[in-house]
Amino acid sequence: MKFEDIIYEKQDGVARITINRPQVYNAFRAHTCEEIISAMKDADHDISVGVVVITGAGEKAFCTGGDQSSHEGDYGGRGVIGLPVEEMQAAVRDCRKPVIARVNGYAIGGGNVLVTVCDLAIAADTAILGQVGPKVGSVDPGWGTALLARVIGEKKAREVWFLCRRYTAAEAERMGWVNKVVPAADLDIEVDLWCREILEKSPTALAIAKRSFNQDTDAIRGIGNLGFEALALYYQTEESKEGVNAFLEKRKPDFRSKVQR
Repeated sequence: MKFEDIIYEKQDGVARITINRPQVYNAFRAHTCEEIISAMKDADHDISVGVVVITGAGEKAFCTGGDQSSHEGDYGGRGVIGLPVEEMQAAVRDCRKPVIARVNGYAIGGGNVLVTVCDLAIAADTAILGQVGPKVGSVDPGWGTALLARVIGEKKAREVWFLCRRYTAAEAERMGWVNKVVPAADLDIEVDLWCREILEKSPTALAIAKRSFNQDTDAIRGIGNLGFEALALYYQTEESKEGVNAFLEKRKPDFRSKVQR
């Protein structure tokens, strides 16, 4: 399959998926999600692959979530919200191989959720993580909220979503949000080191371990499915649309004037 939005490479047991949309800080549109799903499934079924690395093109961004400029918020693709983001997240979770997020820059919004659903995360010291959903009339009801709470603790996860602040890689490491932070110049060296160590281990044992870890949190999948149904309805409200309009018009949103009771 020829890819347009991602670069997909396989070499020496490592499959690398690079979101290749640096002009929009590697934000994803529906087509991007479809390509990531396809690449993840290929890596899962290829017995020569032992580990998957996900990253973003360039040095500025890992991924900044859904591309709000795409069709002015109308993603126009598959999935409950026209963007198969829940399937993309599931593809990462369901892959039997360990998946490493190579966090090379901004990991914001849906990009941060992508970091959260990956099994491991290695970040450059220049990386920035955070959420923006409530600032733009959106939210990730599932892995982005409930799983994040399991990763960094519920109080911190609520802080991340309620305040929508940005956090340095060093802060993220202290919270357990990422596994390791290294100088940006050493990011590939560190990622390669982790890949080599994983490739020395039993693939079947790793698959069983991953399935076991997933089983403990798989109820979140149901929460997310329900949440995305609600999110599709929320996106039709003037309150949610105000977030997208304010973003596109580069102004502060006035959500409270749009709330309907």
